[in-house]
Amino acid sequence: MVSTPVDPSSSISNKGSFGPNAWLVDDMYDRFLVDPNDVSDSWREFFADYQRSTVPAVATAATVATVATVAPAPAPSANIDSEATPLRGAAARIVTNMNASLGVPTATSVRTVSARLLEVNRSALNETLARSSGAKVSFTHFIAYAIVKGLMAIPSMNSTFVEAVDQKGTPGVRHHEHVGLGLAVDVQRPDGTRNLLVPVIRDADTMDFRAFLMAYEDLVRKVHGGSFGVDDFVGATVSLTNPGTLGTVQSVPRLMAGQGAIFGVGALGWPAGFEAADPRALAELGVGKVMNLTSTYDHRIIQGAESGLFLKYVAECLNGEHEFYDGAFASLGVAYEPARWSKDHNPAVGEGDHERILKQIHVQELINMYRVRGHLNAHLDPLHSEPPVLHTELDLATYGLTMWDLQRRFVVSGLAGRNEATLEEILSILRDAYCRTTGIEYGHIMDPVQKRWIQERVEGVNLTMSIDEQRRILEGLSEAEVFERFLHSRYVGQKRFGLEGGESTIVVLRAMLDVAADQGTKEAVIGMAHRGRLNVLANVVGKSYSDIFSEFEGNLDPESVQGSGDVKYHKGARGVFKNPRGATIEVS
Repeated sequence: MVSTPVDPSSSISNKGSFGPNAWLVDDMYDRFLVDPNDVSDSWREFFADYQRSTVPAVATAATVATVATVAPAPAPSANIDSEATPLRGAAARIVTNMNASLGVPTATSVRTVSARLLEVNRSALNETLARSSGAKVSFTHFIAYAIVKGLMAIPSMNSTFVEAVDQKGTPGVRHHEHVGLGLAVDVQRPDGTRNLLVPVIRDADTMDFRAFLMAYEDLVRKVHGGSFGVDDFVGATVSLTNPGTLGTVQSVPRLMAGQGAIFGVGALGWPAGFEAADPRALAELGVGKVMNLTSTYDHRIIQGAESGLFLKYVAECLNGEHEFYDGAFASLGVAYEPARWSKDHNPAVGEGDHERILKQIHVQELINMYRVRGHLNAHLDPLHSEPPVLHTELDLATYGLTMWDLQRRFVVSGLAGRNEATLEEILSILRDAYCRTTGIEYGHIMDPVQKRWIQERVEGVNLTMSIDEQRRILEGLSEAEVFERFLHSRYVGQKRFGLEGGESTIVVLRAMLDVAADQGTKEAVIGMAHRGRLNVLANVVGKSYSDIFSEFEGNLDPESVQGSGDVKYHKGARGVFKNPRGATIEVS
């Protein structure tokens, strides 16, 4: 046997082995040998002094410092089946990995976790993100991050067995300073075959939820797009696999040498025996979906109690403890409090009918409070200078309602044109109307007809805009900002009242004139304050830039419309506004 030392400064020796990705290294190396330009720069650099090893590529922390080249040995005698299909390439490497995994004595802990709060907060988070970045958070994102939190709380789970720590062959354990989370990603190849890649989120314990989410999605995107590099597959200290996406309820995955634990996520679904039940009946009973989490660990360095405590901590995170959802919401800039875990209290039909009636009354009170106090929870601070605080009169707990009531149906007396709706639907409608980025306060209005008029136009109204509408809004904002920047840089020291910070005024005025023109309105008169007046003259009324800039040069027209003519921000103008469909309206 000839042993070749590995450069200790190399990224691979510093970050660990390729683990279950060893087949990928073989595959990329074969492509490199045929045509070096067929792989990326990082792979070419890695393969420059690479020697294919015949020993298992899944090395322990003790053996990763050397790469051995072994002379071929005669295969042991075996029953030969000439009709069987030989396993080569990736399939052969999987055989090697699985045989190597037999040398790791493992045990597995299992915990069934309630997924109700996970469902509720994921839905609320995605509702908000859909209005801003358009991003989506999956169940696996939350579960993976909860696992990272669990590893931080029970650090002994983030360890690796070492074959020898001295010349005597004394076994040992390496406790990793940071978490390298391997993500099992199923990839379909062009020929239809499927393989498993395990990219690694290194230093996952140093990230908040937003950074973790971005790192997670970036790795998955690289894997599916084929743009991954060498460094994307090294450094795993633990791994996560999610067979639940295929419907598997529970799994016991194989643990590769070099890692201390691998975690499995089962399918999210109703408890066994409830799958065919009426969802309305399940809601009345307070039955929620569940999932199984498994922790398969190296029993030489991790004990069952530690694995059990780890799963307990993960379950607590998913049930809202340890400020898990608070941190996630805050990192993504969501200005609302997450839902809280609570026990259900719901009397059966025929038992305690007065309690059921009281709950219905409380739902009606909650609806009214959103109409009166909803603006107090509107997200009006783009700087997020203060943490969100749920107003007491908008809190479910104030009315004796819990997360378990969200799937139950209540009478809503015409809310968004409905007679009945689930509490979850009710809250979604009310939050969309009163608690987003616009506050609406009209509870002081005495005329019920006027209040109903407002309700009908904000509750349950679809505000989704087409791409063309979004583009027009962007153009309006850009024109307003560019105008202000030009005046600020070209006419330094000139007295004016700019629109900075209020550029949306241009968009709002254009939208109002757009509708008015479609409805046949002949003329609109805008009573304009000093602030932003020049911008409105240019980008709404249509006063020419040359006229405005000429006035900055001192050329004031004493005959100008609606203004004393003494200063620029007193000036007025007449024009014609034309909407995208060609309808026009005179504006002054």
